[in-house]
Amino acid sequence: MEVLLIRLAVAVLFSSVISFGALRRKSLDLSGALSGFLVMVIHIASSYRFGALLLVFFLTSSKLTKLGEEKKRGVDEEFKEGGQRNWLQVLANSVLATILVLLVAISTGGQDRCLDTNDSTFLTFLIGGIIGHYACCNGDTWSSEIGMLSNAQPRLITTFKKVRKGTNGAVSLEGLLAAAAAGFVIGLTFILVGWLTVPCSAEIAWRELFVIPIATIAGLFGSLIDSLLGATLQFSGYCTLRKKVVGRKTPTVIRISGMELLDNNAVNAVSILITTLLVGLACVCTF
Repeated sequence: MEVLLIRLAVAVLFSSVISFGALRRKSLDLSGALSGFLVMVIHIASSYRFGALLLVFFLTSSKLTKLGEEKKRGVDEEFKEGGQRNWLQVLANSVLATILVLLVAISTGGQDRCLDTNDSTFLTFLIGGIIGHYACCNGDTWSSEIGMLSNAQPRLITTFKKVRKGTNGAVSLEGLLAAAAAGFVIGLTFILVGWLTVPCSAEIAWRELFVIPIATIAGLFGSLIDSLLGATLQFSGYCTLRKKVVGRKTPTVIRISGMELLDNNAVNAVSILITTLLVGLACVCTF
């Protein structure tokens, strides 16, 4: 109980500092900072390892969002200085992982566990799902932000035709490499923090190194799924008045691709769900 209380105190303190800093730097708006604080407290209080995955995703993505803001301003229809993500964007990228984190905490009494189906297949699936969730989120964000800064013209994932930057479903080599790198970082974070905070046998600890290639693939896969959904179920058009790609039909918009079925948050949520489930199953089969 004492350990749990200490972890909760650390979670509240650390989450307060991060949320306030994100609000001050305009990475989050007020609603995003408040919801982010709650999500962060749950993650860190449940496990330092889960908290680390969330923080690596948030901090690296926020940093990349700020790079090349002037260039992105002329391309991104929904550009906001610093990013200024709101509560809906925060939850779209964290609600599923938060549910899984809570399930792990409830099932273990707040004790993190190793990836080991001999101990618990259910927990291995949940923990694997959390890894997959943040590999997907990180991969999609890194891919989008770095791809936007690329000098190369992206191609639509469904037809491979060159399209304007900002088109939903457009991919570039730099963006795809960034997605894989983002997944790698999530996997590496899970391993390093786990070695420091989760008592596992040497055999299991070394076997968990397979998380790194799994997370790397998950980062790339999640980005590809996001792009495929964006190219088919999310509308993209070129506004002749604003001279940029937009996501809504108006008389001045020429259609590029996609149907008006999903918005950006919905596309993210679906790609996260698919990647989370598949990585959870992959971890059950591997560990």
